[in-house]
Amino acid sequence: MDKMKEIGKNIVLWLAIALMIILAFNFFNSSQLKSNQEPFSTFISQVEKGEVKKVVIQGQKVVGITKEGKPFETYLPPGYNDIIKKMAEKGVEIQVKPEEGSPWYITVLVSWLPMIFLILLWLSMMRQMSAGSNKALSFAKSRAKVFIDNKPKVTFKDVAGIDEVKEEVSEIVDFLKNPKKYQQLGGRIPKGVLLAGPPGTGKTLLAKAIAGEANVPFLSVSGSEFVEMFVGVGASRVRDLFEQAKKHAPCIVFIDEIDAVGRKRGAGISGGHDEREQTLNQLLVEMDGFESSDGIIVIAATNRPDILDPALLRPGRFDRQIHVPLPDVKGRLEILKIHTRNKPLAEDVDLEVIARSTPGFSGADLANIVNEAALIAARKNHGKITMEDFEEAKDKVTMGIERKSMVLSEQERLTTAYHEAGHALVAKLLPNADKVHKVTIIPRGRALGITQQLPEEDRYTYTKEYLLDRLAVLFGGRVAEELALGTISTGAGNDIERATEIARRMVAEWGMSEKIGPIAVKIREQFGEPVELVSEEMRKLIDKEVKRIINETYSRTKELLSQNMDKLENLARALLEKETLTGEEIDKAINGELFSEPPEGGDAGSSGGDSGKERKEKGKDKPVEGFGFNPQLEA
Repeated sequence: MDKMKEIGKNIVLWLAIALMIILAFNFFNSSQLKSNQEPFSTFISQVEKGEVKKVVIQGQKVVGITKEGKPFETYLPPGYNDIIKKMAEKGVEIQVKPEEGSPWYITVLVSWLPMIFLILLWLSMMRQMSAGSNKALSFAKSRAKVFIDNKPKVTFKDVAGIDEVKEEVSEIVDFLKNPKKYQQLGGRIPKGVLLAGPPGTGKTLLAKAIAGEANVPFLSVSGSEFVEMFVGVGASRVRDLFEQAKKHAPCIVFIDEIDAVGRKRGAGISGGHDEREQTLNQLLVEMDGFESSDGIIVIAATNRPDILDPALLRPGRFDRQIHVPLPDVKGRLEILKIHTRNKPLAEDVDLEVIARSTPGFSGADLANIVNEAALIAARKNHGKITMEDFEEAKDKVTMGIERKSMVLSEQERLTTAYHEAGHALVAKLLPNADKVHKVTIIPRGRALGITQQLPEEDRYTYTKEYLLDRLAVLFGGRVAEELALGTISTGAGNDIERATEIARRMVAEWGMSEKIGPIAVKIREQFGEPVELVSEEMRKLIDKEVKRIINETYSRTKELLSQNMDKLENLARALLEKETLTGEEIDKAINGELFSEPPEGGDAGSSGGDSGKERKEKGKDKPVEGFGFNPQLEA
């Protein structure tokens, strides 16, 4: 469409130029005509007086010269021939020429312009048809990006936190560089490597590093680029991808998010004849079929290896399945060093502290924190990125931005303060709970208040005692509201949901119920979803066990906070005054050391002059209005 518009504009431009030329010639001729033409009456007078020496008659036009040598020009009226007789009588030399036709440029334009226009129109139509044909043919072509001389500049030095994975893939790079070293011992090059792991752990970055390290061509494509609404297109693109790879062998083919095309067959409603499954079948054939694909290594990345087809995962296709885990504290430190190496850091920045306080963070999360810290430092006009900027960035990423425009009523602030104080106090009192890092009643994201816990070390397994204490911490907010205010609010909605999920998994997946024993309920997938193949009696028993665990934990939490109401009062009061408390400040607040003066009308252990019992009486049958809609208060 754009090409047609461009051709149309060109045609209009040339026509305008031709028209301007014609007008210019006509203007020139008309001006010449006006400058030399004499009135016919003057010409008759000159003839009668014998002043005309010579004339040239061409149609109606008469051009001549007087005896004095002065040229003239005039036109004869139609049918007026007497003047010729008079000129003959006076001895005027008369010469007659045939009448001139139209100017040459008019003849050319009239004769050739339509033909030229038709030729240009035909050429434009043929060009459009050719372009449409090429588009139709290229529709089934692979859209892989081929890197030969312009390989990604990322190397293994830019990848940190996954040293074991780097060693594994380094062998592939070495194989591509020195194949004889392995072939002389009878080893064959792996056909495929599957990188599986949580999002943001560096799978795609690792593939770029392999391309940067190996001196071989690199073809990159996304799994979603194969699948189209037209059946057969995806399979054709797979064939074209491997045809390109064979031309550049030895080479590396990287398929990102392979689960878009490699999902288990038979899981869809449409059976085995839909477009995605045909694409997968073609991929299986290309990776390990009758035709040889020597020298082509396929590296694929996915977040969901559990949904991939078993035929795709077998040796001969993906010989190696490498799990890319979340980085540990050492890996997080190395990742932070990489992302901060080109950024100015203040002297108070301690990357080890940031690494220890970010368990469970992926490489992408850490990169985001560093970037947010740089943006915050620039916004505050800091010359360098400070530790305070990193702390604020970490809070922003983990807890959301501060909702400064959201103004809570005093009753809502009081409820939120006791809720978060309950979470924090239970976490402090229980031996297996994670360490409390920070607690705030400033609204952030979807939450009106947040209690942030950070484990002292990375956890890879969870004990039953840890999970029970985790449930108690989740219920700490609701129990604190009930004991201190005599009412409950919607603020505990997310806590109850998460506690129920943990208790159900304890019973149905992790075998932590004595009555049910080590039985896993989710044992089969149908249409990509887990199906519980249990009897109705077992289902009821699971529900009873979940309810028992929750009720026992709730009672335990209630008893724990009832015995420490003075500490709960101190912590809630500190939150109302300071709004945000760090781990050290929480310890001081629990012991009543954070207040310089006791409030009027009460001791240091009360808040606002009312005892806990009095507030409980005031809160009876008095619901908290407007306490957020579906607030997400973290444990």
